[in-house]
Amino acid sequence: MEKRNAIISVKDLIKNYDDFKAVQGLTFEVYENEIFGLLGPNGAGKTTTLEIIETLRQKTSGEVIVDGFSVDKDPSAIKRIIGVQLQAAGYYPNLNLVELLELFSGLYGVDVKPMEMLAKVNLQDKAKAKYKALSGGQKQRFSIATTLI
Repeated sequence: MEKRNAIISVKDLIKNYDDFKAVQGLTFEVYENEIFGLLGPNGAGKTTTLEIIETLRQKTSGEVIVDGFSVDKDPSAIKRIIGVQLQAAGYYPNLNLVELLELFSGLYGVDVKPMEMLAKVNLQDKAKAKYKALSGGQKQRFSIATTLI
């Protein structure tokens, strides 16, 4: 049997806020082409765990590796390769889609051709539309485009 390498590896992850234990010894791996869900009740530490993986929040202890990069040693490398699509996005509602893609391109320091990116998610006809004018499905597709940057 072929050994697979984990794209995301979380081992014994702990995050404490003073006396509150937000994440308590969480361990899991996510493999390439795998669909993975992180489920739990409110306050279980799901968002905190994702923020640690995304290098947006410091962990108390444990090990987190994303595509071979450690959140402790290589956070900038992780930020360059990771994309996250949230259920609700917080885009500037009065910017059009091209302007938003240019903004994200600048934030990530990546050269992106907005019309090519919009074509990938079948939104090139909405290039000059304001984000707030999109339908729910179009907003989700646009969110995928920004995640791919």
